[in-house]
Amino acid sequence: MSNLVLDESSMNREASRGYSWWFSGDAFERQAAQDRRPPRRNLSAKLWSHPGRLTILYFFALIALATVLLELPISAHNRMVTDPVVAFFTAVSAASTCGIQVVNTTTHWSLFGQAVILLAVQFGGLGVMTFASLIALAVNKHIKASQRMLTARELGATKLSETKGVLNAVLVTTLLIEVITFLALFPGLLHVNHGNVRHALWEALFFAVISYNNAGFTPDGAGLHVNSWGVGLPVLLSAFCGTLGFPVLLNLMRAARKHTPPKRWTLHTKITLIGTFCMVAVSLLWFRCVEWNNHILFSHADLQTRLRYALTAAVMPRTSGFDPSWVPDVSDPTKVFMSAFMFIGGGSTSTAGGIRVTTFTVVLLVCRAAFRGKRDVTVFHKRINERTTMTAVSIMTTCLILVFSVSLALMAVSGCSLSNALFDTCSAFGLGGYTVGVADQSDPAALLLLAMTMIIGRIGPMTIAYAINRPSEAQAVRFPEEPIIVG
Repeated sequence: MSNLVLDESSMNREASRGYSWWFSGDAFERQAAQDRRPPRRNLSAKLWSHPGRLTILYFFALIALATVLLELPISAHNRMVTDPVVAFFTAVSAASTCGIQVVNTTTHWSLFGQAVILLAVQFGGLGVMTFASLIALAVNKHIKASQRMLTARELGATKLSETKGVLNAVLVTTLLIEVITFLALFPGLLHVNHGNVRHALWEALFFAVISYNNAGFTPDGAGLHVNSWGVGLPVLLSAFCGTLGFPVLLNLMRAARKHTPPKRWTLHTKITLIGTFCMVAVSLLWFRCVEWNNHILFSHADLQTRLRYALTAAVMPRTSGFDPSWVPDVSDPTKVFMSAFMFIGGGSTSTAGGIRVTTFTVVLLVCRAAFRGKRDVTVFHKRINERTTMTAVSIMTTCLILVFSVSLALMAVSGCSLSNALFDTCSAFGLGGYTVGVADQSDPAALLLLAMTMIIGRIGPMTIAYAINRPSEAQAVRFPEEPIIVG
């Protein structure tokens, strides 16, 4: 064996036809050089490893595609090219599930244009984080660790392994609620449309998607038909479910399946439900006391109709934006009141916007603890994580500054009053869908300001923070025992 000489150089690999060249000296040197040199990462790898930026990229791609399609002559009834600013604003309003309209959806957009708006609302309503993770599932066959951590935080999963199941549940829940809403709406819309089955089917599909995603677009000139419980009640209930958020809906579905009592629901679900019902009750009481004698709002209405209008006004303004014709006729105190509620918005990771109910509730709990001289912030005998309280306070402060700045800018460029500027700004940020006329197609500067506000309201300050400064692995995997999703 000592007389056996092996040529182990890499140049002799073809001649040797063996394995000895793998262990030659220059092979080790090349491997060491590769280890010292950082691997070159392509654009795709960088995006998958930075889900915040991927989310923003997806959202802007959705807006760009919807804008291009809405500018096509086929999207307009008159077969003319729509003004680019109007097309862009409508695309942003649809993709962000806001619903503010600067042109009449029925008279301006054709069936193709309405279909583009409907698809933009659906893909926007599924959630930027959720759809970005679904892209990763389709392309990579599995979710990478960084994407799973961000999505787990967004959807309320306490374990990374739960994220894929949560995403599937999100899709199933969305489709299930929309199908139930469609079936509930069809008989009422068939009656409203005097037996026109084709038109009733289209309106039922449109309202089913729009109501759950809280967008506020309407496919006909008659609006929501709030005078008919057969149409108004399914839309009202679907919009209310959309404001709760996916984690709450999933927890309620699991609790119903396992017969879990309310005291064992998650802390996030308890806070969201209590906060939402309190806001609806306060809003209903406000309209009952302040606007009850508003003859323009409740013109020639009996007691039952007034209660129905008040309930619709109490639920819809926070997120949905259906039937905006009555909004300019309310008093200035009601405009400010509605602005505050639209600023708060709906539940976390829901189709609604705003700072979210949980964020506002946590800030109130922080104030309560400070006034009582308590060191810990507690609710339902559970301590809220310190990082959660810091995040809630920072989100609310940042968003207040944003809304105040945009309101001042709107006053400067459009000359509107403070109450009107504040109303439209909070509606854009909270994705409420209502407007008092500040959003006018003759004022491109105001439209662009509101479009920017809608984009921030839909993406959310937390996603922007993730895109700017990705958290470390240690920070990302720390989930509190009882997670509360804020922002």
